[in-house]
Amino acid sequence: MTYYVTASDGTDIAYDCMGEGPPILLIHGFGASRTITWANTGWYQTLMTAGHKLIAIDCRGHGESQKPHAPAAYDEGRMVRDIVAVLADLEIAESDVMGYSMGAILAIRLMHDAPYRVRRVILGGLGETYFRESKDLTETIAKGLQAKDPSKITDPTAREFRAFCEKAGDDLAAMAACMRRPRQIFTPEELHVMPQKLLLVCGAEDNMAGSPEPLARAFHDAQSLIVPKRNHHSTVGDRIYKDTVVAFLGNRE
Repeated sequence: MTYYVTASDGTDIAYDCMGEGPPILLIHGFGASRTITWANTGWYQTLMTAGHKLIAIDCRGHGESQKPHAPAAYDEGRMVRDIVAVLADLEIAESDVMGYSMGAILAIRLMHDAPYRVRRVILGGLGETYFRESKDLTETIAKGLQAKDPSKITDPTAREFRAFCEKAGDDLAAMAACMRRPRQIFTPEELHVMPQKLLLVCGAEDNMAGSPEPLARAFHDAQSLIVPKRNHHSTVGDRIYKDTVVAFLGNRE
């Protein structure tokens, strides 16, 4: 059963809530959904079997949530308020959080904007490139998402994003708007004062995220895992990733 909460700007946000135990909030990657990133890769079953209540949202513009077409509607502070609204709807005061790729970026923003809501954090598919946002590449990807003829997209990264979003059945205008969203990248000094314990996970062949270790060093209490022979997409459902997360969450220190 899909649940919905209406954000303060009137956007409906879809989410799942199932299982019993300590809660963990799941935030998917760009162009994906709670189903693509978490349900289809076996994470729902993994987390519930390990004794957790899971809350998995569809970020605005994705999955079953409403899909605004203005970049301002995807301001990362606005997207984090959607997450807080879901937790409030469920009367969950504090939760562990796992985000993948864009979801990991939003998890960091959640740690900053609502630290009292966040217990421990797993950042998947996010590494050293966090500090090297390219506005030119972002715009190239957004234009590729809007291109009327995808065969004319020349940039390989833009082609990859377009193909992924088409396969996911996305609203491409919403995806272009989300790609152009206002962002805030925190400095290592800003990350270091965030109090939560973290686990960072990237595939060894994930050129999009890069190594997790430089980003892990920016936090005061973080460990990292590099999953062998996995790229940005294939890391998500990897057994090593899942086993490490279950162990991380099982440590009640």
